[in-house]
Amino acid sequence: MSELKKRLSSILESPKHNTEEKLEKVCHLLDQEISYFNWTGFYFKNGDKDELKLGPYVGAPTDHDIIPYGKGICGQVAVSNETFVVPDVHQQDNYLSCSIDTKAEIVVPIFKDGENVGQIDIDSHTIDPFTAEDKELLEWLCNEVSKIL
Repeated sequence: MSELKKRLSSILESPKHNTEEKLEKVCHLLDQEISYFNWTGFYFKNGDKDELKLGPYVGAPTDHDIIPYGKGICGQVAVSNETFVVPDVHQQDNYLSCSIDTKAEIVVPIFKDGENVGQIDIDSHTIDPFTAEDKELLEWLCNEVSKIL
């Protein structure tokens, strides 16, 4: 995992790319390196509205370009300000299905100056794949991402 962190840091610190390009490269690297990360993307607060707007991502196209606060896993994290690990999405009442293949999801908030400004969202086609190490990596990553926003 430390090698992956080094590679992620290298992307985020690169002077050659703008923020959106860096985030897209982060998505690609996670998608390539972690086999059960099957959709990896960022959502960000949409101006002053209580909704999230889709940012860079890797995976199947999604209809969820805008997610109201409180709706689905991402919308719940926008309100709770806490990481949400869902081992089996079919056990969740408040779940927005992006793909029939999605079986699990993890969403980690990004804070800038104490404000929840966005999140990373990972879907998996495997039930209960996410480890404590994944959670720690993604929370570290979101902290690093906040520094370039």
